[in-house]
Amino acid sequence: MRQYELVDRVRRYNPQADEILLNRAYVYAMKAHGSQKRASGDPYFSHPLEVAAILTDMKLDDATIVAAVLHDTIEDTDSTREEIDRLFGQDIGRLVDGLTKLKKLDLVSKKAAHAENFRKLLLAIAQDVRVLLVKLADRLHNMRTLHFVPPEKRERIAEETLDIYAPLAGRMGMQGMRDELEDLAFRHLMPEAYATIEARLDEFRRKNGKAIATIEKEFVDELAAHGIKAKVAGREKQPYSVWRKMERKSIAFEQLSDIFGFRVVVETVEDCYRVIGAVHTKWAVVPGRFKDYISTPKPNDYQSIHTTVVGPGRQRVELQVRTEAMQDIARNGIAAHALYKDGRIADRETLTGESRAYQWLRRTIEMLAEGDTPEEFLEHTKLELFHDQVFCFSPKGRLIALPRGANAIDFAYAVHTDVGNTAVGAKINGRHAPLVSELQNGDEVEITRAEGQVPPAAWESLVVTGKARSAIRRATREAVRAQYAGLGRQIVARAFERAGKPYSEERLKPVLARLARANVEDVLAAVGRGEMFSGDVVKAVYPDFKEERKAAAAARPHGEAGWFGMKKAAGLVFKIPGEGGDQQNDQSIPIRGLQGDLPVRFAPNGGAVPGDRIVGILTPGEGITIYPIQSPALTDFDEQPERWLDVRWDVEEGTHEFFPARIVVTVINEPGALGTISTVIGDNDANIDNIVFRPLSADFREMTIDVEVNDLKHLNAIISNLRARSVVSKVERVNA
Repeated sequence: MRQYELVDRVRRYNPQADEILLNRAYVYAMKAHGSQKRASGDPYFSHPLEVAAILTDMKLDDATIVAAVLHDTIEDTDSTREEIDRLFGQDIGRLVDGLTKLKKLDLVSKKAAHAENFRKLLLAIAQDVRVLLVKLADRLHNMRTLHFVPPEKRERIAEETLDIYAPLAGRMGMQGMRDELEDLAFRHLMPEAYATIEARLDEFRRKNGKAIATIEKEFVDELAAHGIKAKVAGREKQPYSVWRKMERKSIAFEQLSDIFGFRVVVETVEDCYRVIGAVHTKWAVVPGRFKDYISTPKPNDYQSIHTTVVGPGRQRVELQVRTEAMQDIARNGIAAHALYKDGRIADRETLTGESRAYQWLRRTIEMLAEGDTPEEFLEHTKLELFHDQVFCFSPKGRLIALPRGANAIDFAYAVHTDVGNTAVGAKINGRHAPLVSELQNGDEVEITRAEGQVPPAAWESLVVTGKARSAIRRATREAVRAQYAGLGRQIVARAFERAGKPYSEERLKPVLARLARANVEDVLAAVGRGEMFSGDVVKAVYPDFKEERKAAAAARPHGEAGWFGMKKAAGLVFKIPGEGGDQQNDQSIPIRGLQGDLPVRFAPNGGAVPGDRIVGILTPGEGITIYPIQSPALTDFDEQPERWLDVRWDVEEGTHEFFPARIVVTVINEPGALGTISTVIGDNDANIDNIVFRPLSADFREMTIDVEVNDLKHLNAIISNLRARSVVSKVERVNA
């Protein structure tokens, strides 16, 4: 697209467009990208121009078009945010920066880096919806040219589009963009399924083309007879929508009743209801297929009336009835609020203030951003985006939209976090019901509360909304912290009493900086967890105080995993005391799902390695122990579900970190047996930490060996190689 063509596209819908600004952005981006090429071999500059062209079809304002032209300059060229601000203004600079990935991320995995970049993008969207519009247009053009990308990268991008960006477009009401994103991703992820469904749709068009035209004409004539001016047009399901419905309902293509439907567009809301009256009078209604999204719009602002009738020729016909304005929002969603109106572009307030979809998105993002890890943020965002909606009511008539499958706990948290945290029971449609009861459209839900109630940690696995999960996790974390703070409060009070010094929590506030804590509760919790010595607290308040204390110099006993508890970067750091307790060895342990700064260790007598499904067991006042899920020791905690924590590995494939495991090898009692075993383990690049011998008989010896391996695959390879040696009778892994 040439420079003048871009300006012409904008001026067609906005004669007052800033031509100088558009030209300056065009020239700047062209020079910045220089000789850069895309995977297709085209000049890279063609990509931001195509993104801008997509946005001109939505008739967006000058700043959004300029941001589209510049959106890759900070990320892919030598341009800086300061330079963009200086040349184009801070408004455009903020938009471009919101679209720029974080270049330096000290995170434990690529998945965490991806999640952190997505968090940055969504937080920028929460500040200005135009960031979202540019990002979706950017992703759409990348999907249109995805066939030029290498296969492995192509699959990742297509999956990400199907998981994140297509649902996001749908939640913003941009159905046209969602359909194209889904079909492009579907085409690359499942080419055979796509081709099959496309062929079946072609066959359907050939067989039913005349019948569709006949039905369309009969509807137009019937509405005209009632004095209703309407446009009636056919609407065909997209291949991905067809495939998804077939998968969800486990039905064949021939069983789908809504492959083809009709859209009726009228002038006024009153006409919408007149159409329904005329149609339902003429043709029989299919029960359970009437939905009024005009009186109760969807959260993405979609409005329409849906009905299905047994129409002309005794065929089931699906109808969508809406006005032109509703049609515009159904097609362009949130972008429709930025359309050129009355000779000018809608101002910023119009752009953000009219959309319920954007208000929902901003509230969701603000809620999800409170204290979760990047991966949790990404997981919860997917939960919020993916599900169909059910609409429920509070006793006072407040409408609450929830994902399908939500229960009364989700409802309570949707009303308010405090309502969820203190919920103890529910009434659904006036009847007492369990809090885990799944809600249906139209349910009236009343939550019973009890002050002082703390939500059980198990609730996190029962809810489906990101808001509920985040709030439950936070409440659990705060409850554990409060428990440690209570223990620390007792320890500190006794320490001051032993020192003969007066104590009050007010005395701690002036020395918080010296103790490197933000508030008194943090100090007390640190003492309760064993991270801070109580004598240090006394000395911070009374600098002249001196106390003799012995250093705990304990070498790690054989067969036990040492405690570790300091956070570093995105992993956890544990410290193993060396001889005499003087030297320490820091190692990064990438385990996700551990909140707070609790001491953590592997299970004694067996450990755990990446590839094992693992759980954490919380011991108040001591910390968390990591067990593999198959560990028989876990049966001791069956009656204590509140102590179980869901933790997961976050280790990239090919890591060279070592993790503890234990194997028992039964060998023939002959010279060289130990050498054979050691050689096999060494040849497999593993490390022996400890060996204990036990005679079984005159002919056999049992070796219990603590080994350090990279992951479960590495451990299994060692066991397999040991079993292949003639000196070995049996090899088994020991689970703690």
